[in-house]
Amino acid sequence: MKLIVGLGNPGIQYTATRHNVGFRVVDRIANAQGWGWNDKRDNAVLAQGLSDGEKVILVKPQTYMNESGRAVGPLLRFYKLPLEDLLVICDDLDLPNGRVRMREKGSAAGQHGIESIIAHLSGNNFARLKVGIGRPLYPRQDVIAYVLGIPPREEAEALTKGEERAAEAALAWVKEGVTATMNRYNPDPAQPKRPKPAPVAPTGGQEVAGKPAGDKIDVEAGG
Repeated sequence: MKLIVGLGNPGIQYTATRHNVGFRVVDRIANAQGWGWNDKRDNAVLAQGLSDGEKVILVKPQTYMNESGRAVGPLLRFYKLPLEDLLVICDDLDLPNGRVRMREKGSAAGQHGIESIIAHLSGNNFARLKVGIGRPLYPRQDVIAYVLGIPPREEAEALTKGEERAAEAALAWVKEGVTATMNRYNPDPAQPKRPKPAPVAPTGGQEVAGKPAGDKIDVEAGG
């Protein structure tokens, strides 16, 4: 069994904000899989089903972002799951808008929802999937107002693509595990792949054009 938690704030006024990336990603998963948000438990709404034979429970805490641990901690204990079976999806100011990055474990890095979950679980050995929302364009812009704001159209389109990629990555984590998912989804899809290096020309001591190693190659001097 896997628990996938999308972080956000409850309430229609927050639905389209940058901070509600996590809610939107788990909504995408639920919609794609045909799972309904039919259950409630421990300050959260739940949707569940099977993905590649594995039971998956999607979670949207209803505690507001900064108190997310109040929902996640009791759920993990109720289902008797180790931290390794938990994936938390959230926004990230330090990633470019729409970029996706998975981490196996680590600190909260200033994300208050993650901070709350770590505090309630007394550990940070759980995976997290971050979707970049970028930093405010103007240095003096209030960060809280920024994350609780609704992005303009062009920015929202890039963010939507990131959310779609994150939904794919979350299900890949269920099937393939964290390392394989990081290798596939952490690289920037907009960056071209590096070309393979050209083969190195043979040097002395190697076989060249069918001649055994050590033989000299005769070259005629020009007129």
